[in-house]
Amino acid sequence: MLFTRDLRVHDNPALAAAVANSDRVVPMFVLDPRLSVAINRRRFLAESLVDLRESLRARGGDLLVRHGDPVTEVIKVAREVDATGVAMTRDVSEFAARRERRMDRECQRHRIKLALFDGVTVVPPGELVPSTGGGLYQVFTPYFRAWQAKRWRAPAPTPRHIATPSSMPRGVQIPGLAASRHWTGGESEALRRLANWKRRSDGYADGHDDLAGDRTSRLSPYLHFGCVSPVHLAGSGMPDAYVRQLCWRDFYHQLLAGFPKLATTNFRESARDDWTSDDDALERWKAGETGVDIVDAGMRQLRAEGWMHNRARLITASYLTKTLGLDWRSGGDWFMQHLVDADVANNYGNWQWVAGTGTDTKPYRQFSPARQAERFDPDRAYRDRYLS
Repeated sequence: MLFTRDLRVHDNPALAAAVANSDRVVPMFVLDPRLSVAINRRRFLAESLVDLRESLRARGGDLLVRHGDPVTEVIKVAREVDATGVAMTRDVSEFAARRERRMDRECQRHRIKLALFDGVTVVPPGELVPSTGGGLYQVFTPYFRAWQAKRWRAPAPTPRHIATPSSMPRGVQIPGLAASRHWTGGESEALRRLANWKRRSDGYADGHDDLAGDRTSRLSPYLHFGCVSPVHLAGSGMPDAYVRQLCWRDFYHQLLAGFPKLATTNFRESARDDWTSDDDALERWKAGETGVDIVDAGMRQLRAEGWMHNRARLITASYLTKTLGLDWRSGGDWFMQHLVDADVANNYGNWQWVAGTGTDTKPYRQFSPARQAERFDPDRAYRDRYLS
């Protein structure tokens, strides 16, 4: 069982199937050096792996951690323990798609069965297609209607016992990194946060845009690493407005699956690509020194916490692309370097939406910083928190 972006034991279809259909299972994670991961995400990942190992050990299993190419390491371990199959969860990025194709070829070459399972989204990419044809939804509202009408899969059972080989292959240590003030990785923390947030989620619909109030769930990093199941979240009696946000997440995942160049290429071919080149303005934006207080507060929250309120993400992205006229790719790449929840589909899907190069039906939409501050930070509490 190869864990990737599904670092949990609850509602993990790949793990549940591996345990149900095998006498012995080797749960495994491979630290791939080709993935350039920012320090805050490396820390979050390490904590998530420690927590996952503890959960597996509580069920009689363990977690084998290797360093290197995932395909190579999985095949090595499979041959060492005479495994007949490999289970893993599907994903949508170009990197993940290449990994799955290579895994399929190598498993076939070694006569090992590869079983792929859904688990990263509520509705798997490709299951919803427009009635007009075309392969993928390019506008959110009709996708949302189809998504609501779709019958979701049932959560997979959490294994009660996981039997491993009597002699487990050797692995490497999980990297030890200093703890973060703002985030603790892992499934246990995700479920604790979820339980706490559900008790105060009633005001989400009216208050989720309140910058200072911060009524968001802050579960996005846990969704990104798969420490919490999106199906579990969507079916947990969450406010409708929150479930809609989960649909936005699915929407961008199906978009990336159908348009793999989402992080580098305008989704709309007719969109502008004549961006201004101004390195000084870009650096001031990154540092939160533009002189526009609501923009600077958001950028400083990003640097301080590795996270930014969603409303602030819209404001700062609009300022970079629509006010300064700078390339959305520069902003998206900066967010990827610093966000704990950095996700290719959501990050670049949202950046293209704001820049007018993506799926927004009003591509010339612009967020006025002054108006946004007046509406969502009227008492300056958010700005004072990060600018003082």
